[in-house]
Amino acid sequence: MHKSLKLGILSCALLGCVGLLVFAGSVTGAAKQTLTSTYSKAAPAGLDDPAWGKIKALEVPFDGKEIFAGKKTSVMTKAIHTDNEIHFWFNWKDATQSVTKEAWKFDGKAWARQKGDEDRISLLFEINRINNYATKGCAVVCHVPAGAPNAKEGKFGTATDAEKGDLWHWKAARSDPAGYADDGYLAKISDTKGGRKGDAGKGGDKQNITDDKTKPKYMLAPGKKLGKNGILLAADAVEITDYSVFKAGDVVTFRMPVAAEGSFGDIKAVSRYADGAWTVILSRKLDTGHDDDVAFDPRKKYNFTMALFDDSKDQDSYDSEVLTLEFKK
Repeated sequence: MHKSLKLGILSCALLGCVGLLVFAGSVTGAAKQTLTSTYSKAAPAGLDDPAWGKIKALEVPFDGKEIFAGKKTSVMTKAIHTDNEIHFWFNWKDATQSVTKEAWKFDGKAWARQKGDEDRISLLFEINRINNYATKGCAVVCHVPAGAPNAKEGKFGTATDAEKGDLWHWKAARSDPAGYADDGYLAKISDTKGGRKGDAGKGGDKQNITDDKTKPKYMLAPGKKLGKNGILLAADAVEITDYSVFKAGDVVTFRMPVAAEGSFGDIKAVSRYADGAWTVILSRKLDTGHDDDVAFDPRKKYNFTMALFDDSKDQDSYDSEVLTLEFKK
């Protein structure tokens, strides 16, 4: 259920204030790098399609924020589009594959949730123009109260009803095992809530916890297999009736990915972690026909930025500067 995305108050830190912003429409401002999407008659068939090897990657630099302040990293980035779809390819070094997301672990006597989080990459596209973003950047969508200690205390959203953004959010533990990236949108904030919302449809994740919050409520159903990276999918879970089947050291997923449907499931994802690096492909129709998504027009250029999360919370990210996306026939 995508409502578990905490759609109300969301810290500006999700985009590193702002971690990741992508703007559609006419390009304004001075982007330092340009990502060129290469045209192909056929969509690339996964991570190992030879088409990816024929394209030179753009190395995008990222600066760390909050706990990563003073650190730098980079993401190798490519794009391919067909007549109907666009495919983004990302590759970045990461010493650890983080997919724990507070999974349960049994010590033989009691259950406890582990401390680990997950790796993520996030994008935001402009559906309707977000006023003054090209010149003021994250200050336009990050509303942090005066005197607040950090961006975590702020709200993330637009200032007016006319402004609207398209948020893409790949999560190594909560969305990737189900084969998609969360598709949300950015709308006007209110006095009490932020403006981040989930697209129409279903998706997100379901928390696996008993009413007394002491242990997992669900386990893998008979005849089913765990998903990617040992993650328990919500569709393959069954309520636990006998806890004696577990032994010390057993681990059970806490945040179970839910199969995405409708506009929420527009962004397909495939990934691989190998040799100390993530490779992720995000794919979507150029124009989904949904009013909560940006419609890409290959005749136009688009400004965008990216944010990377290394086993970290929303306020702790690596952020890129504004780039330009262009389409080449």
